[in-house]
Formats: sequence, C-alpha cells, structure tokens
Amino acid sequence: MELKGINQSNLDAWFSTHIEQAEPPLTFSLITGGHSNLTFCAEDTRGSKFVLRRPPTGAVIATAHDMAREHRIISALAPTAVPVPIALGLCEDASVNDAPFYVMNFVDGYVLTDAIITAEKFDRPSRGQIGEEVIQILSDLHKVVPKDVGLGDLGREEAYIPRQLKRWKTQWEKTKTREISVMDEVFEGLQSGVPDQQAACIVHGDYRLGNMLTGADGHVAAILDWELCTLGDPLADLGYIMNNWNDEDEPMPVGGGATGFPTAAGGFPSRDEFVNRYQENTGFDASRIEYYRAFQYWRLAAIVEGVLSRYIKGVMGEKGDTRAFQAQVDGLAQAAHERMAQI
Repeated sequence: MELKGINQSNLDAWFSTHIEQAEPPLTFSLITGGHSNLTFCAEDTRGSKFVLRRPPTGAVIATAHDMAREHRIISALAPTAVPVPIALGLCEDASVNDAPFYVMNFVDGYVLTDAIITAEKFDRPSRGQIGEEVIQILSDLHKVVPKDVGLGDLGREEAYIPRQLKRWKTQWEKTKTREISVMDEVFEGLQSGVPDQQAACIVHGDYRLGNMLTGADGHVAAILDWELCTLGDPLADLGYIMNNWNDEDEPMPVGGGATGFPTAAGGFPSRDEFVNRYQENTGFDASRIEYYRAFQYWRLAAIVEGVLSRYIKGVMGEKGDTRAFQAQVDGLAQAAHERMAQI
C-alpha cells in the first residue's frame, strides 16, 4: 500500500548508499503524534529501525519545515548534556522523496501525552524522577553556549519576544480560518509589556513531555521535535512548559484533553517547584513567568490554527478533527487572555 510522503524505491536506494547501518528494502510506517512535519519509522530486513523526518506533503511555512536546520540542531547538541537522537543522514535533493528529509536513529521509549498513559507506565517515584530530569534538561539546554556548539548563527540573539510576536501575528493573519477578536486583544497587551531579555539561549520552542521519549527505566531518553528551535529568551521555554504542567488536583487546563496533561497523574514536582529549581540551576529571574505563559498560550493558538489550516487543505498525510482543532484554538486564545489578567 502506497504511503503518502514516501517514495519507496527511491528511499531504498538512498538508504543503501547513505545509511551504512541499513539493509533495504525498508518498511515504512507513519509515526502519529505530530501535526507539522511528518515522521516515519523505517524498518529494514534485519529488523533495525530508523526515523525519517520530512515536511508536510503540501505548502510549507518558513523555517518550521527546514530539514537541514533540524538536522544541524540535533547534530550540534549530540555532545552536550541534552539527550537527542543521533543524526545519521540528510538529503536536500527533493527529487529523492519530493522534499528534503533527514534520518536519525530510532530511540525506544514512551511518549507521555496524557495522565492515563503516564500512570500506567510509571509509578509515583518514577514520575518524580522524570519530572526532575525534565527540569534539569531544560536547565542544561539553556546553559549551552550557542557558539560553542556551532549554533551561534541559528538566529538573532536580541529581541526574541518582539520577533516572535511579529512572526506569529503574521502567521495568524495568513492562516486563520475565522476571526477571533481576543487574539488581537492579547497581541496588543503582549506587545506593550515585553520583559527585558536576560540572555540569548538555545530555545526549543515546544518543550514538553509529549515531545520527549521516556525510557522504561524512568529516564528521559531523547528530546524530539526541534522544528521551532532558535536563539532567544529562555523564559519562553519555561512559560511554555508551565502551561503543560498541571498539578494533580488542579482543574483541567486548556489543551489537556479529556485525560489531562501527563503531570496530572501525580508525583511530579509542582509548578512552583519547577520554577524555583530552574531559577536555582540557571540563575535566571522567572518572576514574570505569567507574561511568558500568556505569550505561549497566544503563540500556540496561532500555531494550532496553522495546523488546522493545513488539515483543511489536505497536506498533512492524514485526516484531522477540524472541530477539535477549532475548539483548541478558541480555548488557547481565552487562556492567554486570562493569564494576561494575572500579569
């Protein structure tokens, strides 16, 4: 059966030439969970597995679908304390698979997307350990000196939040499927109160448990999905994960779905503990974390609206629940508005 986004014969030939560990023919399957770039598992005749990343099968937006950039980032971070998959090969010749792609090693582990799977796979002490590692890895990422790992030119260092506001406002205007007035209101509030940027760090852009592989041993095995990574304000990453880090007895936050964020399973450090340990590890002042949380809700609403637009256009390789995406965008916009009231 033909798999959208995969040119079987061309890829078998490319793997034979460029990935010495592989023995084609390969069997490809779509790895679910991503809503932007497409991720496939490739298994060879010996049962060895590899991962192939490529852009959506239609129109793409700016650096979010730059395969060479993603490949460069995980290659640069490989020698650091930040766990990433091993980059094995990059193909920028679109004639091979209709778009550039890169290949990395297959990392075994669980993707903790909700409270149910988290409670099923790990006991409370293990969840506590996972939480501590999530804090430490974010701290380690933000302590990496970009130029020391060859990423000094990954992006502009200064004015990260103003640049992000401009970027996602532009994307919102280009991809929105309907008018949501609160998005404009929050934008004006964010633009008028930008905090001073304390440092220029490597910012993941989508740092959360759902973008990590957690091994059965309770250790974080790899951080995934670097498509939004750039240089900028480290507090943006902290604000983002705080929106995905609800406490066990907390009411269901926006975006948590029917089963809640992974941390709702209990046993994880609290939000306050996370912020305090991050500050201790990095020396950064997170007293304006509510601004960053509001910004990240607003930004994520713009991102999800772009995903919704791509599903409507049929370029994501599978059918999406457009009504659910619309509801998510509405909820994120409202959450951004509510967090602005806390600043």
